[in-house]
Amino acid sequence: MKSNGTPGFTLIELMVVVALVGILAAIAFPSYRDYIRRSNRSQAISVLMENAQFMERNFTEANRYDQDAAGNAVALPFNRAPKEGTATYGIAIASSTATTFSLAAAPVNGTVMQGDPCGTLTLNNLGQKGVGGLDVATCWNK
Repeated sequence: MKSNGTPGFTLIELMVVVALVGILAAIAFPSYRDYIRRSNRSQAISVLMENAQFMERNFTEANRYDQDAAGNAVALPFNRAPKEGTATYGIAIASSTATTFSLAAAPVNGTVMQGDPCGTLTLNNLGQKGVGGLDVATCWNK
């Protein structure tokens, strides 16, 4: 038989291509989302460490964590991560006394970090790291 010479794709060919694209997307999207979460978590850890250094410098000057040398309550220099752009973590002093502090980085709702298995990241004056979900080694390794 002779074809009519009309170029194009058959429905079967189109369905095969759509199925292949769907399979690739099903594999790639979760991997991409995990990469983005690890990147955001790494930025939050970096900001937590910077804030911990700030708290230690304050302790050097004021001999306490909860107040500066003038007697004012200490405010962190960075209260979000990343420092610029859309915040994925909110950074705050979880607790602070004259001799101790604990910082927390909580995922911001409505971002890719919502539902992150690591949850809230914490760091205290002793350098102890904590998480609200998975184990510390998994979540704190960049």
